[in-house]
Amino acid sequence: MFIPVIIVGFVYFVWTKNFKEIGLATFRMILQLLIIGYLLTYIFNNDNSLVGFSILFFMISVSSFIALRNVGDKNLNTYLKFFISIAIGGSFNLVLVLFFVLDLHPFYQPRFIIPLAGMIYANSMNAISLGAERFENEIKTKDYMLARAISFRASLIPQVNAFLAVGLVSLPGMMTGQILSGVSPIIAVRYQIVVMAMVLGSAGMSMMIYLYTSRP
Repeated sequence: MFIPVIIVGFVYFVWTKNFKEIGLATFRMILQLLIIGYLLTYIFNNDNSLVGFSILFFMISVSSFIALRNVGDKNLNTYLKFFISIAIGGSFNLVLVLFFVLDLHPFYQPRFIIPLAGMIYANSMNAISLGAERFENEIKTKDYMLARAISFRASLIPQVNAFLAVGLVSLPGMMTGQILSGVSPIIAVRYQIVVMAMVLGSAGMSMMIYLYTSRP
């Protein structure tokens, strides 16, 4: 599967003259996944809630920092807006899933919390990354209300497209993984509906909070 990655990386270099980005991103992807694999093995085998919640804090911190890549106003104030938006919008959806959908007993089960939190905070990050960049550009020439509407819609394009395409164009990763592991397609569909709602809810709520904190 690295053959198409190499082809894309070569064309990316020829067309953009940037020979680092794809290579560095691929190296980081491999390294980060190997590290998190060993780290999750440790977390799953050790019932230490302090370590688990530290991981959640780390996820929010890093996702907020990554979201800064696409905005011009890279400062502490913007970072804090991102952090608060992802933390509140994402964590609200995480709590709903853990307490009212999965109904875990005991509550702290890292095998469920960490992967779900990863999906939630990553989608919040992507929404804010897209929406904040758009808002930053729109607010220069438009009033706040119009800029807010345009950027909010732009931030949710990936999630809305996923809603429209699921089952017709794509079978999402979680559902595909469950089916490949032998789970009934009906059960897999029920879990995927939860995930899809969780993804749109966390992305939308995080962007709502960011836009509210960014009003003039």
